[in-house]
Amino acid sequence: MSPVLSPLQIMERLVAFPTVSRDTNLPLVDWVQAYLDSHGIVSHRWVDPDQPHKAAVFAHVGPMVEGAVVLSGHTDVVPVDGQPWDSDPFTVVERDGKYFGRGTCDMKGFDALAIWALVEAHRRGVARPLQLALSFDEEIGCTGAPPMIVEMQKHLPKGSAAIIGEPSMMGAVTGHKGGVGYRTHMVGFEVHSSLMHTGVSAIMQGARLIDWANQRNIENMAKAPGEIQALFNPPFTTCHVGMISGGTAHNITAKDCEFMMDFRVVPGEQAADWEAAYLAKVKEVEAEMQAVHPDARIEITQSFDVPALVPEEAGEAEALVRALTGDNATHVVSYGTEAGQFQAAGYSAVICGPGDIAQAHQPNEFVTVAQFNAGHAFMTRLVDRLAD
Repeated sequence: MSPVLSPLQIMERLVAFPTVSRDTNLPLVDWVQAYLDSHGIVSHRWVDPDQPHKAAVFAHVGPMVEGAVVLSGHTDVVPVDGQPWDSDPFTVVERDGKYFGRGTCDMKGFDALAIWALVEAHRRGVARPLQLALSFDEEIGCTGAPPMIVEMQKHLPKGSAAIIGEPSMMGAVTGHKGGVGYRTHMVGFEVHSSLMHTGVSAIMQGARLIDWANQRNIENMAKAPGEIQALFNPPFTTCHVGMISGGTAHNITAKDCEFMMDFRVVPGEQAADWEAAYLAKVKEVEAEMQAVHPDARIEITQSFDVPALVPEEAGEAEALVRALTGDNATHVVSYGTEAGQFQAAGYSAVICGPGDIAQAHQPNEFVTVAQFNAGHAFMTRLVDRLAD
């Protein structure tokens, strides 16, 4: 049996793997499985058949019965390209009461704590089981968790309470918005811009869809929010275009224009309704484009779909986290996480992890030593509770 590593030592190992979403995470998965195996813990991996260089890893300790607490994190991180770091992003550096490094906050700090807790629970023995679930591709739309959750239930007894360790300052976050995104490709017809009425500008027609989003935002902002929606900032569904490209020259009607149309949907509204509204507008614009030239068209591809985390009535996961942290405040967030996917799969779910989301994705990303230690104390109390 290998030495038991501290949470900090585990975080140092995890951060050293540059698991940017565009690259492989297999070396990290290999290390996690080898470390768990060295402590007698059987783990499983699920390799994405469409991306064989990426995998999820999950494990179970304690009695082989249903009802486990699940500690869930993701292994991928965002790029560091172009960011002005003061130290190597893939080396944990302690400075001024903070641990710096890509992923220390989002979310390899929690991953390290969860791995430590799993080994500790196995070493001590627990009456209620504990599970570890580490996904991939969270940062590009939470696409890695759903197949992992399905695969977990083929190999492990189903857990009941999932703690998703996104940075929440160790508070119990019980709700977040859903998210759905559509890659929109406008295909126009090129002519000289002096004769633009005989052509179809993909950019100018795309601007109509973008302005549709602007108008929906104005309408949503003016509405009185419901009780649940009022918890969020902002308290309404938002429509957003964050990327756009197209055109070849200033005096040619653009043949191509591509952009991402994203919706962050408040609980109580359905992403499917927003999809239907958007596609109806797409159909309207496309018909007018084709009236000018039949080759013009609009191609829509869904890029991600993340369900909302809905606050639960007497939620098991929420009650557990509140008992372990003493936090009785109400917390919701506007970003999406894998918590909604666990909830949709029948788990009680809550978000609780060390660090401040404001530090995520930033140059010189960090988690404070105090927050990391608070996470360690949380895991110690969790193992104590499972052992009773």
